[in-house]
Amino acid sequence: MSERIGTMKKVRKAVIPVAGLGTRFLPATKSMPKEMLPVVDRPVVQYAVDEALEAGIEHIVFVTGRNKAVIEDYFDLHPELVGTLEQAGKVEQIKSLESLLPVPGATSFTRQQAPHGLGHAVWCARDIIGDEPFALLLPDMVSFGKRGCLAEIMDLHAETGGNVIAVEQCDPSETNKYGIVGKGPDVGSGFEVTAMVEKPAPANAPSNFYINGRYILQPEIFNLLGTQKRGAGGEIQLTDAMVRLAASQAFFARPFNGRMFDCGSKEGFIQANVAFALKRADIRDSVLDAIRDMVAEHDHVAAA
Repeated sequence: MSERIGTMKKVRKAVIPVAGLGTRFLPATKSMPKEMLPVVDRPVVQYAVDEALEAGIEHIVFVTGRNKAVIEDYFDLHPELVGTLEQAGKVEQIKSLESLLPVPGATSFTRQQAPHGLGHAVWCARDIIGDEPFALLLPDMVSFGKRGCLAEIMDLHAETGGNVIAVEQCDPSETNKYGIVGKGPDVGSGFEVTAMVEKPAPANAPSNFYINGRYILQPEIFNLLGTQKRGAGGEIQLTDAMVRLAASQAFFARPFNGRMFDCGSKEGFIQANVAFALKRADIRDSVLDAIRDMVAEHDHVAAA
């Protein structure tokens, strides 16, 4: 078993990388950051921020890129908009907008000048995170459940310390689509990770548990990322550095009691919109009726 070091420091900060180009959503993302695409009536990045705050995170570090200034503007005051809403007497909308704003001084923005991969994006946050454990949330992955995914792995971190990742199970035949972990002994509400393999063939996969975009990492990862050689796609891969860190520190995983939607894909984005719409009391019935009508019409046309 790897050594459990630096284990029980409180996790106060989170990194949210928002520097990606969003090529899977072109042409929509040609001039609009993919993180600002709406799921019902909130941008994707808002769900990640809400999840972080729910888990007790006190400071959020956004790693941005070119053409992402709109994200910083989104998390700022909009006096003109508020003034217009005040004149229209829309008090509830004003309160709703104000509730989305982070506490002053609780966000930082740092720039990843070139797209060198997720590992490089995380490394760009090193000076702001400092020498303490931190959470990492990939905003494309939107958490859907009774509790946020990060809150659940925070529970496991309180039980075990060390590095913690959230996982879900995929069909064993599809392990080549994901980063897969090996399942060791059960520990607390999760289990010890015995291996991490990027997109293994089903015959070589150590399990069918895949990493779903939520992490708690110890600060030693930054030194490893700073010396990490380029991996798949010519990019600095976070998983490669995590494998190196696992040689000296324990990694644990907790299966998420919910579902993570990959809003970086068209299918996942549409599924997330449907799921969150059906969760909303104000629009659930009309959306459900529309889905039923469309399915019936599709079946009728297909049978014709």
